[in-house]
Amino acid sequence: MNLDLKNYLPVKDRALEKSLAPAQIEFCNVTKMYGPIAAVKDMSLSVSRGEFLTILGPSGSGKTTALMLLAGFTAPSRGDILIAGKSVSDVPSYRRDQGIVFQSYALFPHLTVRRNLEFPLEMRGIKAAERAARVDRMLARVHLDDFGGRLPSQLSGGQQQRVALARALIADPPVLLLDEPLGALDRNLREQMQVEIKDLHKEFGKTTICVTHDQEEALTLSDRIVVMRAGEIVQIDTPEALYDHPKTRFVANFLGEANFLENTAFKLESDVAPSSGMVAMLRPERINVNSRLSARREDADSRQSVSGTVEDMIYAGPLRKYRVRVGNTVLIAREHVASGQEVFRSGDEVRLEWLRSDIRFIAA
Repeated sequence: MNLDLKNYLPVKDRALEKSLAPAQIEFCNVTKMYGPIAAVKDMSLSVSRGEFLTILGPSGSGKTTALMLLAGFTAPSRGDILIAGKSVSDVPSYRRDQGIVFQSYALFPHLTVRRNLEFPLEMRGIKAAERAARVDRMLARVHLDDFGGRLPSQLSGGQQQRVALARALIADPPVLLLDEPLGALDRNLREQMQVEIKDLHKEFGKTTICVTHDQEEALTLSDRIVVMRAGEIVQIDTPEALYDHPKTRFVANFLGEANFLENTAFKLESDVAPSSGMVAMLRPERINVNSRLSARREDADSRQSVSGTVEDMIYAGPLRKYRVRVGNTVLIAREHVASGQEVFRSGDEVRLEWLRSDIRFIAA
């Protein structure tokens, strides 16, 4: 059930439109210098209202600096940042009306869960009765109805994350900032919280900027992903487009694994003629691993087939990963485990096949 952002009631109220003021965010040629080093270089970016945008990159890429600039914790050296069409570069953080969730959660350790949620409402002058009602509704929304009297130290990591999200949302800010929000959780909890964050975004419709170095997290949560490297934006696109059509070797490698088919012992076949300076890329899951003597597929005319020797097989629960030597090239193939599937071991002779249309040419 969709909920009203302001009162957490069913969304059939015209007052909703008033509470949803435009929250479009714009970075206009923003640069942030730390001495002679540019942590962010001439960054230009526009985020639509209600969009979930993730800034992804390795350590030192500038992603966290970009978030701190938007949050108001640091000021740009050059350029401007606009929210809803108004410059906020000189507006202090506490006046930007943003909800923020930090990797460490930053909950007040001496306050109960209820008091943690009440705090941002108190700072906005909300009366006690309305504060209590909002807290009750939000605790119910994040499935912590019975935990309001506990201290943060008495909660699990996932429960603390829910409290942090609830506190960021309870004052109904137009913009939500997430700084490595799931970095402190184990894998199972991360996956559960990815679903929870995705549901909350659908429900509340906040313009959300998330910073992470976790590729799976970015692909799962985002409407669009910004990939950064050395302070600069390398590529912006939807998760599907970024993964399937990376523009550079860096993006292809950073978002999953990639086989780069250059100087191979076999002649590459493709439906597209490469431009000068481009290199062929093939994702591991696009490769089928077959017995060398197995029957060819019905669509063999649209595929390329090469013979090789298995160097290694890695079992990873739902997946098997093969390293197969084909002449002077080692190709990585990845397939989902299925019952009755033929399994190959080191030294086995196999045939690798892929659709010629799955070859991508990217900047070398």
